[in-house]
Amino acid sequence: MFCRSCGKVKREQVEFLADNPFYTKRFAYYVGRRCRTATIKDVAKELKLDWHTVKELDKQYMKAQLAKAGKPRPKVIGIDEVSIRKGHTYRIVVSDLEKSRPIWFGGQDRTEPSMTQFFDELGNTKCARIRLAVMDMWKPFRNATEACAPQAAILYDKFHVIGHLGEALDEVRKSEYGRLVGKDRGFIKGQKYTLLSRRENLSLKGRQALKILLRANKRLNTAYLLKESFGQLWSYEREGWARRFFENWKAALKWQRLGSYEKFARMIETHWDGIAAYSRPANKVSLGFVEGFNNKIRVIQRRAYGLRDEEYLRLKILTSMLPEL
Repeated sequence: MFCRSCGKVKREQVEFLADNPFYTKRFAYYVGRRCRTATIKDVAKELKLDWHTVKELDKQYMKAQLAKAGKPRPKVIGIDEVSIRKGHTYRIVVSDLEKSRPIWFGGQDRTEPSMTQFFDELGNTKCARIRLAVMDMWKPFRNATEACAPQAAILYDKFHVIGHLGEALDEVRKSEYGRLVGKDRGFIKGQKYTLLSRRENLSLKGRQALKILLRANKRLNTAYLLKESFGQLWSYEREGWARRFFENWKAALKWQRLGSYEKFARMIETHWDGIAAYSRPANKVSLGFVEGFNNKIRVIQRRAYGLRDEEYLRLKILTSMLPEL
């Protein structure tokens, strides 16, 4: 179209066209919906399109999803890191736990400056709205949160804490395997995941193997029972009751010769304020979303065989919990 005002030839903007003018928005959104459950390669093959065309149409769809969702105004956030490739290359994911969706993916690593980028982008006004931040016991995350949102309570994620206890139990298993010889070793060999799994998640065969193992080794039996009972800590509604439970749990370690458990107990002491925060009624939030979402990210990466385009990965992560358009 010739413009009389500037004397140049321009293309008219047509509302129903996608960013790629060869396709409509309706078709771009169809491609985007297909890419939520299928790989770019499969969608390209199905629709007889170029791989790059499908990817760009999917990007347009995801940007439209984010625009419709609006800018985040979180009050309860979950903070975690995700590995995007081998070699300890991390990015930070921040989620709105009340709306159960990720709201930020970024940073260059998992350091304090990278975490501060999120708060800088959120702005001082919205940072002041945050009342609770759920995270693992990584110090840079806490330092950045305390500096940028000092009014927010810090709560350490239950699943990361229990993960440390699982590592302590595995150390006991390894020490017992190294100490024993002959037939006694046979009860322990190959039972790592049987010990680390919750009893209700085991199959009948797994429960039988666990019963035989715990009957055969007293130290592993003690360590396993202590691990299973520790989850009760998050059931209390008053910090005093939670503290009494922890003191009794710690007392049960006496004379047990469980060095890794004693080390774990010292770690809990050091981070007690961020663990006991869950006992306050206002902080009773769902702690499973962050860990479950990490699994979803791994599925996204596995489906794409490792996304090299980081912007595309960011869009995939931020829209993974949003409704379809």
